[in-house]
Amino acid sequence: MSSKPIPEGHYAQLANGYRLHYLDEGQGPVIVFLHGSGNGASGYSNFKHNYPALVQAGYRCLVLDMIGFGYSDKPTDVEYPLSFFVECLKQLLDTLKIARCTLVGNSLGGAVALGFALDHPEQTERLVLMAPGGLNELPEYLAMPGMAMMFGLFNSSEPVTEARMKDFFRKAFVVNGECVDDALVHERFELMKLQNPQVMKTLKVPNLSERLHEIRVPVLALWGLNENMMPESGILKLAKNLPDCRMVLVPQCGHWVMIEHRALFNRTVLDFLQNG
Repeated sequence: MSSKPIPEGHYAQLANGYRLHYLDEGQGPVIVFLHGSGNGASGYSNFKHNYPALVQAGYRCLVLDMIGFGYSDKPTDVEYPLSFFVECLKQLLDTLKIARCTLVGNSLGGAVALGFALDHPEQTERLVLMAPGGLNELPEYLAMPGMAMMFGLFNSSEPVTEARMKDFFRKAFVVNGECVDDALVHERFELMKLQNPQVMKTLKVPNLSERLHEIRVPVLALWGLNENMMPESGILKLAKNLPDCRMVLVPQCGHWVMIEHRALFNRTVLDFLQNG
């Protein structure tokens, strides 16, 4: 029997009938990590170099596999709008009796964090966003070079191999290809086999730009200056429209700031949690 590609933690039975998988480490104020989308995405693969530093600093870290990803349920008979991810997050926090938390999200996870903060401000303490979705219209995303690479990989007639996936991650997500190692690629490749196409086929994220001013909690936003997935117009939308936003622009960095510049990310997030 083969070992599992990523650590298995806890499962929460949600009020909507679905099961959500999450890691639960440490004690203290609650930090919830929300990963991005894509084939084989999971909380652990996105944040394995980050949450241990926050646990060590005295925080309780919940690292989620969002619905449709990782070890969480992947229903084929529903669509996956942003509101579905927000609903599942709300039900998880209520199941675990978590009254307030900080949300850390990149890409799709950043959009979920924004959507949750808008719908449930009473439960949102702070936000940490890394090139979040939900700031542009679909054609603007599709024009980004990383998106073109993603569709080229997963919609081609050639089978997706670990070598092709590694090449894609290195070209689309980072500047320093060395930070995408074989272990990360293998995790994503094995988890991709558990996925069904429904989540990526029906994923819909609205443009939340006009509502950013409603978010009153402190926000830390990090954005790689070599971003290939998210239009850089999102930088000013966050900086100008969020009432309490600390914006950090990271040179020599792509879409995965928490992976590519993990030490900087961890230091910056800890400073924000303690002083921001």
